[in-house]
Order: sequence, then structure tokens, then C-alpha cells
Amino acid sequence: MASEKKDEEVERPGASTLSDSDIEIIAEGGVNEKRLLRKLDLRLLPAVSILYLLSFLDRSNVANARIEGLTTDLGMTGNQYLTGLTLYFIGYVLFEVPCNIVLKRTTPKFWLPTLTIAWGIVATLMGVTQNLAGFFVVRFFLGVTESGLFPGVVYYLSMWYKRDERQYRISLFFSCASLAGAFGGILAWGIAHMRHVGGYNGWRWIFILEGLLTIIIAIIAYWFISNYPETVSWLSKDERAFIQARLRADSDSTNDEKFTWSAVLKACKDIKIWLYGACFHTMSLPLYTLSLFLPTIIRDMGYTSAQSQLLTIPPYAVATIFTIVWAVLAERYKRRALFTLSTTSLAIVGYIILLANKDPTARPGVSYAGTFLAAMGIYPSVALVLSWPAVNVSGQTKRATANAMQISIGNLGAVIGTQLYRPKTAPRYMLGHSVALAYLVGNLIVVSALWRILVRENKTKVEHLAAHPETRGFHDSEEDLKLGDEHPRWHFNT
Repeated sequence: MASEKKDEEVERPGASTLSDSDIEIIAEGGVNEKRLLRKLDLRLLPAVSILYLLSFLDRSNVANARIEGLTTDLGMTGNQYLTGLTLYFIGYVLFEVPCNIVLKRTTPKFWLPTLTIAWGIVATLMGVTQNLAGFFVVRFFLGVTESGLFPGVVYYLSMWYKRDERQYRISLFFSCASLAGAFGGILAWGIAHMRHVGGYNGWRWIFILEGLLTIIIAIIAYWFISNYPETVSWLSKDERAFIQARLRADSDSTNDEKFTWSAVLKACKDIKIWLYGACFHTMSLPLYTLSLFLPTIIRDMGYTSAQSQLLTIPPYAVATIFTIVWAVLAERYKRRALFTLSTTSLAIVGYIILLANKDPTARPGVSYAGTFLAAMGIYPSVALVLSWPAVNVSGQTKRATANAMQISIGNLGAVIGTQLYRPKTAPRYMLGHSVALAYLVGNLIVVSALWRILVRENKTKVEHLAAHPETRGFHDSEEDLKLGDEHPRWHFNT
């Protein structure tokens, strides 16, 4: 029996077990783990998912506003519009890491709703912008105010769930991005009918109403966003103790880690974190070019603006469902790289179809089918890539930094992407589709390289444990915790 146990430890150095005292908590307190997980999901996921849906809605509704007269009313050229899109991502990239540092030093209950109010105000101001300069300023500050939400929530969820539970939850959370695209099309179609109400064109009401909705929900969010497990009132004493016990056996989430710049530097020196960033970088360009230009791409197939708003809904709806299904399968089989490579390949097929159709106006159905495959491939891959650092990086400050670095590096791809879909390249958009295709091929390369490194480091740890079976657990002492994911018993998820 002893040798079997040792073999199991060598095979899965990151496997977690509950101690006798932990099991005693379950027996005496009557804590049912599955029931507790359902309770956490219902209290945590809807709250942060609603905020992210609003975030993606407020950043991408400019695509819907464009085909309702935004550029005409503000007297901007197509290239000036693209510059406005670029400024959003510059603000986003610059403030992502600082925002996660603020989260680490404050609390989610304060920081996440405050960010949401800030970008809700900025998004509303977009509706009363009167000139090109105003458009540029508002887009930049929308990026600044939205920058902290996604990496902040990824870090936040890592403080509640075990490592093998995070990817599925983060994927569910991210599925709101494609859901926002579907809702955006419906809302834009309906709100556009308010043109001339109050003397405003329809595109202004898209920004004003959706921005005001964000502000209202953000104010309510101060009551429905929770802090960390040890402080919330809706858990019993036994439930809090059990959550602490299961997290302590699995990761660093219960460690009372103080913020240090040395931990930030450690993240910057880790090649794997740069590769996590590269994985998202190669997906963010296709992701954001699709979300920011899909209404225009569909309109230029020969449809009216109203038809285009409605036709954006099906690709996003299917992508939402597929993202959730793919998350379930990836969680069941405990694989990230293989599932990411599969959906990225699907997106590649979609862009090949878009590029192969030489006349989208003559055969719009072919290009429209390409957008379906692109969306079905891009959104699941992004969800898997974004959940990787939350599963694999330890300690807390290093993980918070890694999450923010990944988004910052990734969104540099979006900065490039905003300049590719130029009006003179319509309706085939050879430049934009070709670069998106090249980025997806690059994603196959980067994900494969990261996969190989993780497998190699796991093998090295297995060999170390075989030679040193007396090695302690990664949470057994302060010294072990400081090693973080460098500890021999920390097993990387591949």
C-alpha cells in the first residue's frame, strides 16, 4: 500500500488530498462538497458574469453604432474611426497591471463595482460626444476603466475554487463575451428605432441607454459582489472552514500573502507567463476584430443595417453554447492545449472560407457561414487560454500579475487588429482576414510550445520526487509556499 501511494504521488505531484481533520469537518459540520460548490456558483458566477457582459457590451457596441450613423454624424473618416478603436486598447493595456495591484490591496466588493460605475459613466458620455476629439478621449478612458475587470475576476475566482475547478468557471464567465454580442445585436436593432427621439440619432441612444444600464447595475453590485471566503456572511462557520481546508490542500489561496514587488518581478522572469500572454495575443486579434467589425462585415455582404444587426445574433449565440460545451469537455478530460488547438483549427477553417469567397455580395451565405465557424472557434479557445494562468500560477501576487500581464500582452494584438479592416478593403477584407488567419496559425505554434514546456517541467518534477520521496507538500511551510509553482509537488495542467 505504501509503495502504491508513493507511485501515485510521483505520477500526480499536484494532486490534492484532504487531511483527517478536513474530513472531520465534513462529518461534524454536515458540509456536502457538491452542494457547497453549487452554492458558490450561484452566489459568485452570476454576479461577475453580469458585469463582464456589460463590459463587453459597452466596448463592442461601437460596431453597432457605426452602421447606424456614428461616423457620418461625427464627420470622421473610416481610418479615424479605426484610430478610436485603437485608443481603447492602448488605455486597456496601460492600466491592466496597476488595476490588479489595486485589487490586491483593496477588496473585490469595493473595486469591481467601482470600476463598473466608472466605465458606465464613460460609456454613457459616448452618446453625447459631439466631435472627433471627444470620440478619441472617451474611447481611451473606456479602455482605462474597463481594464481591471477581467484579470481581476480571474484572480478573484482563483481565491474561491480549487485549481481543477477554475477553468470551467472562467470559461462560463467568459462566455458572456459572445453572449454580449448576441444581446448587442438585439438591443442595437431595437434602440436604433429611437432615432430622432429627443433630437438624438439612434446610435447615440445605443450608448446612452446601455451606459445607464451599466451604472444602475454597478450600484446594485456593491450589495451582490462578495469578498473572500473567510469574510462573507452567507457561509456558515463550517462551510468557511471546509472551503479553507480544501483550498489549503490544493493551492495557495488560503495563504495570507502580502503584496511584494519581488513577486511581481518573479512573474516577469517566468517564460511560461510570457507564453500565456502570447497565447492570448494570438487570439485577441481575431477575437476583437470579429466583435468590432462583424456588423460591418455582414452589412458589406449586401444586407441593410437593420438586417446586419439581427444577423450578428446567430453566430454569437452558437459560439456561446459551444464555449460552454467545450469548457465542460476540457474540464472533464483535464486538457487545455489539445482542446485549444482543436477550436483554433476550426476558426482557421472559418477564415479560409471568408478569404476563398471572392465576391461576398454575390455569395453572402458562404461568407456568413465562415463567420459562424470563426466565432465557434475563437471564443472557446480564448476561454481556455485565459483560464490557464489561474490554474497553473502560484503564489497570489505572482498569479494576479500573471493574469494582468496575459491580458496586457494579449490586447496588444487587439491594438494591431483595430487598424486592419479598412473601408477600402471592403467587402472581401483581404488584409484583415489574412492577418487574423496568420495569428490563428501563430496560436497553434505558441500553444504547442507552451504545452511542450509544461510537459517537460512536469516530467522534471516527477523525476525529482522519485529521487526525493521525502519532499514535503507545497503548503507545508512558509518556505514551501514561497516556492509557489516552482515547488516539486506543484503539477502544471497541460
